[in-house]
Amino acid sequence: MPTLERAIEIARKAHEGQVDKAGAPYIGHPLRVMDRVPEEAKIAAVLHDVVEDSSVTLSDLRAEGFPESVVEAVEALTKRPGETYELFILRAASNDIARTVKLADLFDNCDLSRIPNPGPEDYERLKKYREAMDLIRSL
Repeated sequence: MPTLERAIEIARKAHEGQVDKAGAPYIGHPLRVMDRVPEEAKIAAVLHDVVEDSSVTLSDLRAEGFPESVVEAVEALTKRPGETYELFILRAASNDIARTVKLADLFDNCDLSRIPNPGPEDYERLKKYREAMDLIRSL
């Protein structure tokens, strides 16, 4: 069975060259999310953006031997083309592991301290993330 270390290696490679909204290496985000979740959700947390933001597929994760529970959580955490943000959040919240990871993801996304001079678009995004957190918690 693949380890957390292998998941981190896959995430590092998948996010290589990507930067976050503050211009920092993107890998910091999934690592921070991973640090905020319980042990059983850590692998899904570090992999939560690889399918959406890179060429890694769910089939690749299965071929690596990750448990189906991890693959299903990553699938639930991957926004589908044409899917509304609200439907995506509801779908993510319907999977126990994905729900835990998504709350940690949103919490990390709400941290504007990494952005030197937040602008109106940052505050609008923050509002969207907080509303998503409230929606998940209300279910």
